Amino acid sequence: MTSAWHRTRRPCCHRNPVHCIVPPYMVEYMARLADPLIRERALVALAHCAAVRAVRAFAQQMPAMMVAPSPSGRRHRLVYDARGKDSLPGKLARSEGESKTSDPAVNEAYDYSGDTFDFYHTIFGRNSLDDAGMSLVSSVHVGEADGRDRYQPMNNAFWDGSQMAYGDGDGVVFEGFTRSLDVVAHELTHGVESFSSNLLYRGQSGALNEHFADVFGVLVRQWRRGESADQASWIVGHEVLVPAPTRRGIRDMEHPGDAYRNDPYLGTDPQPDHMDRIYKGPADSGGVHINSGIPNRVFVIVAKALGGNAWETAGEIWYEAMFQLSRTSQFADLAKITAQIAGDRFDAATKKAVRTGWKKVGL
Repeated sequence: MTSAWHRTRRPCCHRNPVHCIVPPYMVEYMARLADPLIRERALVALAHCAAVRAVRAFAQQMPAMMVAPSPSGRRHRLVYDARGKDSLPGKLARSEGESKTSDPAVNEAYDYSGDTFDFYHTIFGRNSLDDAGMSLVSSVHVGEADGRDRYQPMNNAFWDGSQMAYGDGDGVVFEGFTRSLDVVAHELTHGVESFSSNLLYRGQSGALNEHFADVFGVLVRQWRRGESADQASWIVGHEVLVPAPTRRGIRDMEHPGDAYRNDPYLGTDPQPDHMDRIYKGPADSGGVHINSGIPNRVFVIVAKALGGNAWETAGEIWYEAMFQLSRTSQFADLAKITAQIAGDRFDAATKKAVRTGWKKVGL
């Protein structure tokens, strides 16, 4: 893909639920608030949803065309500064091998994309997102236009099929989105997923898409810190939220529905933790972020039951499963495949732990 793709000015993923860390239902809640600043920013985000969906759909259908190959075939990071605008990628701020800059966001995007590359390479022998040395392109300080030639900081981070983009947050609910390693790894995992099962982003298959991004996003952080399944936090996006007693993160993998409660800006986490409470409505592309809490809970149950490092046995099972699913796979398909992999690659006890995890959520 030529660099011209990156330099096309286009709506940001904050205006679309696809492959963004902040789910649309959080934005919709904020759009109903009395706070004029928060409401205006949310309304701007919602107003441009349709325009960006076409870009994301194209990226999912043609992932190979979105690749910027590494000139060396090895780890290659490029971090750009969008300077508060939405014309991506922006001005090059740091490339592979260069020293730290004075901009924390540039350094975080650089370091955390490197950690994600190293995780997949070290644990699974994977050479970047596409397993062929794809360059890791990031843009920081991304803004979004309000339709009146004014820009405001983007309240999100997203993967668009070719690169990462990070907003700086509003300073009221969200902080800079480069602050969280698991957010960076979550979004980059959407890239890995696009070169594996490329799960259709709607309904249960879309929820599995989000589920894999949450799983490996958190596993990269746990691996980087050397934390076992019992020691580690299973909260997604803790660092990108302005601290408040009513919010702990964007999602809680271990306890879906408990990431935030009665928060004045976000409301209450709607994620179900059991198939009896699965969301069946049309919002959130059929519940892709909402229902991902169900398989997320399964992974935590399995990882803690097996003990040790979650990126080892449990992570290996889920990584292999990601490549065995089809585009339209459902939760039941993942349950069957993970149990089969556990028995084939490990042992009967591991298979039992996987089956027990799925049974606890009604599958």
